[in-house]
Amino acid sequence: MMYEGQAVSLQVVESGIAELVFDVQGASVNSLTSAVFEELQAAVAQLRAAQGIQGLLMRSAKSNFIVGADIPELAQRSKQDAAELAPWMASVHALLCEIESLPMVSVAAVNGLALGGGFEMALAADFRVLASDGKVGLPEVSLGLFPGWGGTVRLSRLIGVEAALSWMISGRPQNAKTALEQGAVDAVAEPESLHSCALELLRQKIEKGCDLHLVRERKQAPLVASETLHKQLAGLDKQLGAKLDPRYPAAPTVLALVLRHITLDFQAALQAEQQAFIELLKSDSAQSLVGLFLNDQLLKRKAKAALKQGGSVTQAAVIGAGIMGGGVAFQSASTGTPVLMKDIQPHALELGVSTAAKLLDRQIEKGRLDESGKASVLAAIHPTLDYEGFDRVDLVVEAVVENAAVKAKVLADVEANLRPDAILTSNTSTISITQLAQSLQRPAQFCGMHFFNPVHLMPLVEVIRGRETSAETLATTVNFALSMGKSPIVVNDCPGFLVNRILFPYLNGFNRLLLDGVDFERIDRVMEAFGWPMGPAYLMDVIGLDTCVHADQVMIEGFPERMGHDGTCIAEQLLAADCLGQKNGRGFYEYGVDDNGRRTRVAAATAQQLIDEAQGPVQELSDQDIVDRMMIPLCMEAVRCLEDGIADSAAEVDMGLILGLGFPRFRGGALRYIDSLGAAEFCQRVERHAGQGALYQTTEGLRERAARNETFF
Repeated sequence: MMYEGQAVSLQVVESGIAELVFDVQGASVNSLTSAVFEELQAAVAQLRAAQGIQGLLMRSAKSNFIVGADIPELAQRSKQDAAELAPWMASVHALLCEIESLPMVSVAAVNGLALGGGFEMALAADFRVLASDGKVGLPEVSLGLFPGWGGTVRLSRLIGVEAALSWMISGRPQNAKTALEQGAVDAVAEPESLHSCALELLRQKIEKGCDLHLVRERKQAPLVASETLHKQLAGLDKQLGAKLDPRYPAAPTVLALVLRHITLDFQAALQAEQQAFIELLKSDSAQSLVGLFLNDQLLKRKAKAALKQGGSVTQAAVIGAGIMGGGVAFQSASTGTPVLMKDIQPHALELGVSTAAKLLDRQIEKGRLDESGKASVLAAIHPTLDYEGFDRVDLVVEAVVENAAVKAKVLADVEANLRPDAILTSNTSTISITQLAQSLQRPAQFCGMHFFNPVHLMPLVEVIRGRETSAETLATTVNFALSMGKSPIVVNDCPGFLVNRILFPYLNGFNRLLLDGVDFERIDRVMEAFGWPMGPAYLMDVIGLDTCVHADQVMIEGFPERMGHDGTCIAEQLLAADCLGQKNGRGFYEYGVDDNGRRTRVAAATAQQLIDEAQGPVQELSDQDIVDRMMIPLCMEAVRCLEDGIADSAAEVDMGLILGLGFPRFRGGALRYIDSLGAAEFCQRVERHAGQGALYQTTEGLRERAARNETFF
């Protein structure tokens, strides 16, 4: 053994050939940390000092090659200033260049995934052999970054500018066929013969006297500047740049970077990459997207713990075949758990099944399913008008009308027809779980399971803990949500739970702007420019004004000291005028279809008339004023939810908003948004708008956080 560490080992495997093995102890995958790089540096030093080594084989002892940089360490690094980051970046670049310049031929045997820094490590080798089921790629754009360890330089020179930019801008891992065709790898082997094939390739290169200078030129030589090249690059810039969102700066930055450094010499290009990477790493967008990755990892760790604590659901049931109940039934059946779908109306059951069939037909149209798959899913949905078969059910989702009295009666009726150990859940968006539990004989086996509409598209499920809900009930419900492909977050009981409790102060802020004479179309434009997928007026129309008004009244009843309206509630006025939003084509907007079958949306005269009648003196507000008056109530309620213990962590608060509301990902969530501004600056903004009422007040906890210059993350 030439070198043996906790992550890297080096040994001679046959005459003239050494093998460098990545195997991070105590981890399921290999990732690149400072500690790994230190060991790698030591191993490379041993290689340089060794006599008679003509070839190096790089491989992994795990099921994947290297999945990339260690993201928690990267998040910590991002808090350093540029002067601290530059030496670290330079040292990694120097190490990969040292591997690339070893006085021996090198081959990387790539199994499983080689992503980000892992693929950059493979690119430092002279040749790459990829397993036929393996994938390689540079997905850093999903973190708001681009490859920073030589990947933008080596790959663009190895496979061409356009192909490399396609890899980096999309972030999609590439399969073995594509990687081979484009020249990113030199050979493909079956997984079981990967090691022997890579070793044989290495022997061949040694025996034939491989010209290392020519091999390495493939990844290092710049393109020669010319007028023709300039026009080609300009065309590529126009073609690719037109599709990019400047609010996510990683893709535009890497596009500009590669087009700039492709004619620079190798070291100058690496230096340009390093400098641009450091600047991007410090950006708010990267901080937010890296933070989202870490938040998602936290949710997965909690979910993994639930798998051990709770039971599994092999037979589910849904009460109510409406939009939500039918959606839950479809999601359960399509992910492998058979489901009884009960309703008291035969036509509701027919509608629930036909809705599921339409969703399956769309999957068939997209090539994701065939007719036999559709038949299998539909066979797993059993519509019923009675409780036959409910003695076999492990978990029930009640999804009847959002009315406390109706739900309490239905839940009690369902409970009487279940096994004693079965779990009962309510898909309520606002009603207290503790209150609903009062009608039950087994409140410990009852919790909330709040799905978001449309169920098949929205990833979040709020699992709500009532006062008497048991830990096993929560864990089993989390397991069921996971089996449905959802991202569950456990929250404590309160009006609106987590997501709606935070949403309705935002909508309250919208109503206040309307009364101050701000045009609702302008508000929608401003908030969409801020990053929301839709503005508040359009959002309320999509949710349904009847649903919004009902939930708003629940919130006012639950938090009367701050969630009431100081003047007219425009949504209530619209509802009184029989405007439901998209449900009946009339709300803040009027909806229709043009001659080409495309949906249309125009501002509704009825809405404007009601606003004109209710508004007070018109205030002149800037776009930033609009943003602040919308975001302050939302952000402050997020702070209160954390301080009140509704969610366990800042990460879960923000992920709830990202997954449940479509909060702008590049801003990372409400609490991350406060961090990006700084708690002191945010408090100053709140104070400037304090005259708007109780929703525009800071908490003592936030003021203390600002005084200590603390962040949520």
